[in-house]
Parts: sequence; C-alpha cells; structure tokens
Amino acid sequence: MSDSAPSLILTGGQVLTLDAGFTVAEGLAVRGGDIVAVGGDDEMRALAGPGTRVVGLGGRTVLPGINDSHLHGVAYGMTKPPFAVDVGHPAVGSIADITAAVGQAVRAARPCEWVVGLGWDAGYLAECLADPHRFPDRRDLDAIAPDTPVCLTHFSAHLVWVNSAALRRCGIDAETLPPPGGVIDRDPAGEPTGILREAAQDLVLAELPSPTPGQRRQAIRSVVRELHSRGVTSYTEPGLGPGGAKTLFGGLSTDNWTAYADLAATGELRARVSVLLLPAPMGGSADEVRTGLAELRRPESADPRLLRAIGVKIFADGVPPNRTAWMNEPYTDGGHGALCVHGDSPALRVDELREMIRVAHEAGFQLGVHVTGDRAIDTVVDAFLAANEAVPRSDARHYVIHGDFVGADSLAKLAAHGYGVNMNPAIKWTISDLMDQVVGPERSACQWPVRSALEAGVAVCASSDAPITEPDWRQGVAAMMLRESKATGRPSGPDQCVPLAEALRAYTVNPARQDFAEDWKGSIEPGKVADLCVLDRPLLGLDPHEITDAEVEMTVFDGSVVYER
Repeated sequence: MSDSAPSLILTGGQVLTLDAGFTVAEGLAVRGGDIVAVGGDDEMRALAGPGTRVVGLGGRTVLPGINDSHLHGVAYGMTKPPFAVDVGHPAVGSIADITAAVGQAVRAARPCEWVVGLGWDAGYLAECLADPHRFPDRRDLDAIAPDTPVCLTHFSAHLVWVNSAALRRCGIDAETLPPPGGVIDRDPAGEPTGILREAAQDLVLAELPSPTPGQRRQAIRSVVRELHSRGVTSYTEPGLGPGGAKTLFGGLSTDNWTAYADLAATGELRARVSVLLLPAPMGGSADEVRTGLAELRRPESADPRLLRAIGVKIFADGVPPNRTAWMNEPYTDGGHGALCVHGDSPALRVDELREMIRVAHEAGFQLGVHVTGDRAIDTVVDAFLAANEAVPRSDARHYVIHGDFVGADSLAKLAAHGYGVNMNPAIKWTISDLMDQVVGPERSACQWPVRSALEAGVAVCASSDAPITEPDWRQGVAAMMLRESKATGRPSGPDQCVPLAEALRAYTVNPARQDFAEDWKGSIEPGKVADLCVLDRPLLGLDPHEITDAEVEMTVFDGSVVYER
C-alpha cells in the first residue's frame, strides 16, 4: 500500500459527521490514526489503493466514537464476576432473589472473606413493592450469612446494605455516630438496620479489601473490551485519588491511576480516558482538598491523548432518590436534604463548599462537582462564579455533574461563563416513576431538563454513570428523545425532549469539549482521530423506540478495528 493511500474506507452509508452543520456524508477514509477524507461514495472509492480495506456500509450509520463522559471504569469492572455478585435488576426481582445469590457466594467464600455485590434497587424488589414501608434490612442477610460479612452497594452508589457480621467487623452499633454528611438508618430500638447512606458508607467501605494491581488492570481491560462492543472509544473516569480511598469495593485511589498508566505504557489501553482527581471524600473539607491536591500534584502520562488527568471532582450533596440532595422545597415526605461537606449548619457548609471550589479553581484545575438538588446547584454555580471573579480563568470549563434539578438562573450563569452540565438520561428513564413519589410528579417532570439547558446555551454532556446504569448510550439517546419511564413507559417532562442531533452531540461533540479535545476528536472531519462507531441500520428517521435495538457492527479506535460483530 502506498504511503498516501487510506488504510480503511467506509462508504455507501449514512455518515453522521456531527460537525457544526450536522452534515451527512456517504463515506470516509482513514490513514493511520486519522480521518483524511469525508464525502461521497465515488469520491471515497477513488482514494483506495491496493492495500486499502474498503467496507461497503449498505446504508448503515457511522458515528464518531462514543464518549461516555462520566463512567467509573475500574468500579464498573469490579462490580462484575469474579469480583462481585450481581444484585441488580433484572438479575434479581426480590429480596429473596438477593439472599439466594448472596447465599451462593457465601458458601463459596473463604472463612471471614467479604462478600460484595452491587445494583440493588428497592423500586424493583417484590417485597418493597408489595409493602411501601418494607426496606432491605441486615436481618435479611443474617439469615444466610450469620458470620460472613456482606456489603451490597445500592445502584446509586450512595448507600450500602450490610449484615450484622459486617456491622460487627466495622464496630458499628447503637452508639456509633455517623460521619459528617452521613446517615445510619436505625430501627425503633436505636439499632442500625444495616443501611448506611452517603458518607456513612465509608465506615464499611474502608474495611473492604483493596483490589490488587493485577485485578485493577484486569477490570480496566474487561471494561474497555465491553465498551468497544458498545461503540465507546472515550470516557471520563470521575474520581481517582486519596478522596477515593474509601470508595466502591475499597481502595479505588491513586493505585487506579497507576493501573491505567501501566496499560497505556504497554499499549494495552485502547480507549481515551480523561481522569478527574478526587482530593477529598464525600463529607470532605477545604483543608482536605488542599492536602489531597498537594499529595496528588497532576500525574503525567506517556500519551495525553490516551490518558490525562484533566480536572478535580468534589461532592456537594447526595442524590434525590435517597432524599439527600439539597432542595429548595421539601420532599413529599418531608426534609430538604443537605450539603455533604464539613460544617455544623447549612451556612457553614455553604462557606466550606465555596472554599473547596475556590481552592481547586485557583490550583488551575477544571472542576466537576457532583450536585443534584436545586438549592445545592445554585450554591455550586455561584461558587464557580465567585472563584472565577477572584482568579479569572477564561477557559476553565467547570461543570455540574448530574445537575438533576438545575434551574433557569443557574443554566443562564453556566452558559454565560462557558461552563457545562453532565446529565444522565438513562437514569431518568430508570427512576422517573420512583421520583414522582419522592418529589411529586410536577418536579419529577423537570428532572434533567436537557432541552432547557440547550436552549440556554449550555453544552450538555450525557453519560451512563456506570455502574449506576449500563454504559449504553443508545438508551441515553432514546431517553433524551422520548422522556419515557422504564417501568411504565409513561412520559415524564415531554417538553424536555430533544431531537436526534442534539442527543448524539451529548455523547460526542460536547464531551470532546469537556475533555478540552474538540480540536481533534468528537466529530467525523478530516484531521480528527479515526475513532468511529458503525451501527447496523440508518438512524435518521428511525423511530426513537427502535434506537436501543440498533447493534454496533464495528468500532474503530485510532484507525484500527477493535471490534467487529
């Protein structure tokens, strides 16, 4: 093959370039790791040389490689066998199913070895559906694991369900006080029920065995293989650092950066990974952010286009289903939630959060702040603006992570400063019926207002938050276009639906901007990297309900075919 001939041509299809004009082409040509031409079928075929692989698409769709812009890669890998028990829907449908699965793992475990699992959701458990007052309890697990410690993380990753053996192992009893930003559920006698929320999870998670370096690398490799089968070529790993030392399945800290860096150095990291550093845990303080950033510095990688520490993550509040998001109006059953940072009063916590954001901003990092309640979001956005007023930065690209109940005022401020929102449409699909009960149908319909954000001028990114949901961008696109619920199919906030082009941009162009990489990835244009996703059918004009049926036929990463069905 001549040096100038393309190595790969895809043609005769529907190439959705996702450029500024949403141009649709018939084909594209790749040489090395780059896209060298985009255009008509005859034009592309004329570029072929003797060694060029030419793929006739037969009308199928080509998209830029999908960018899942908030995906806990190592944690997602560690939630799967052989590392953990699957206790999520649809693998289980009841507490009885969960105890059966856990019992099997207990019988296979070594004496005193932890059994861990992830994914349970009371909204899909038969016993909880039959009795709204029923909730998982340590006694459910004690029956099949009286001596083996068990820790099951909720699908949201904001609470855990443990048995009595785990409580004993961790020294948690009726006298134990939760850490700041945490809640220990108790029965009428004052004894822990086995449910630990938000920062209280750390009391257990800190005791879980830390994955070995080999296990971390194995988890990353398996996740990247799965992502290739889904057309995903880039993702943001949101939270590696000392603040993650007490995170899902123990010790997900700077060791994970080392695992990623090792794979990148040996050529085994076949995805583009942007990392948010986590200098302080949930319930943290400004002093912890300072200390954590000093410890972290900014790690370097051999190839910044493969692996790059791009920003800092901070936790501001919890999540609405657990009533831990800080809201202006009360939940239907009372309470407003709270910020999950240090401070003995709401005012002191606001001051602490503003200082945490200021410290990270002045250190020169992009900030991604986990924040979900409307009152908390307003606080975070105002803190962004105050930090930038003190130390002006023209291109910080801070963003709100999740932003469930972001309001019009905050959207306007985000847009005016070039800041973003990273939303979770597949979670909206999953929980919209549940949220009707938590905040009422009217507020529930406004959760994740994608259209309002786009109309305000905010570059919306969409992500799976895996392992909270599967890293299935097709479900996210369909959810943005339909706003229907998983459980009933009922629309929730149909006025917030967006068209296909905007939904696709939330998984391609906009995340590239979040990554400071829009000049070289995120769309199909000459000069950009050849990261591509090929589907088995045309997307234009397709009923949105059928998008989730589309299969990924081929994934190209850096010019090489890494998956082919």
